[in-house]
This record gives sequence, structure tokens and C-alpha cells, in this order.
Amino acid sequence: MILSGREIKRQLGTNVVIDPFDESKLNPNSYNLTLHDELMVYEEVVLDMRRANRVRRIGIPPEGLVLQPSQLYLGRTVERTETHNLVPMIEGRSSIGRLGLFVHVTAGFGDVGFCGYWTLEMFAVQPVRIYAGVAICQIFYHDIRGDFTEYCSDKYQNNTDIQPSLLFKELNPDCERDPQLKLPFGIERSHG
Repeated sequence: MILSGREIKRQLGTNVVIDPFDESKLNPNSYNLTLHDELMVYEEVVLDMRRANRVRRIGIPPEGLVLQPSQLYLGRTVERTETHNLVPMIEGRSSIGRLGLFVHVTAGFGDVGFCGYWTLEMFAVQPVRIYAGVAICQIFYHDIRGDFTEYCSDKYQNNTDIQPSLLFKELNPDCERDPQLKLPFGIERSHG
């Protein structure tokens, strides 16, 4: 069962946290999440699942940024969400999809207990200009049946930024880490 917009609002502060929350973004059975002003792209020609791949950041200027085909862009939501006793999911908005912009390549399924910002895996079919602050996707909530354990991961839980793939942590659990930044080597914080 999917929660109605009214039920999402009723469960705010208990099972559902959306911060910031703006009632004008509440839909009949979902809530619109907005795009942050920064993207991340991989710098490697060939991405390697077993290691942290180098990335660089791209700011989205006020006049917008044109996304090019054949390039994966990682973004994030402005809103931080936290979900308990429900399964959160995101989908691109139909108006965004009709421009040929995929908002999440495969990762729209959340886990009960997830806390953080949603990383968006964005891919454009043709060049498309995007803007920070646009309602880019919608979150909706499913009821969950049966016993469950809430999501707990040192990869993505309680994130504070765009998250590139951290699959290498599963495949190579003893990987070298940058002790100062608490990030794997290869992830740069500089703006580019």
C-alpha cells in the first residue's frame, strides 16, 4: 500500500522526516524533492568496481547547466529524509522524464530506516538544461509487512553529500582510506 499525501503529512516527525518540508510540494500520493546546486562526475574513462574512482564537482550556475548524453551525472536532493516503519522510494517526475532525463538509473528503491540525502544518477537522452532547485523527483512510501531490520550501513547511511559508488567497500573491505577526510582516496572536495 502506498501512503497518500495526507498520510505522509500526518506521519511527519514520526515515521517520515523531510527537511526542509514545504506543503506546496505535497502531491496526492508523493512529495516532490528538489535538485541541489552541485553535481559530481567520474573522471575515469573506465570505472572500476573494486576501487574508489576519481570524481570532480560541477556547480550548477543560475543560468542552468546543459547535461550531455553519454555522461553520468551524480546529484543529490536538497531535502534530507528519514524513514521508519515504511519503505521510501523515489521516481523521476513525468515532466522531467518527458525531457529525456533519467533521474535515477537504477537506484530508486530505498530501505526502511534510511536517513540522508538521496543521490541521483542522472542521464540525459539528448542535451538538456537543468537548474538547481527544480522539483526533480518524487518520494513515496510503501507499507512494509513482516518482521524487518532497519537499514544500517557504513556506506550510505547518514550521508551529508553526493555519494559516488562505494561498492568497493564490499568487494575490498580492507581498502585504504583517507583518515583525515574519512573518505576513500580519489574523492575530491574541491569545486571544478
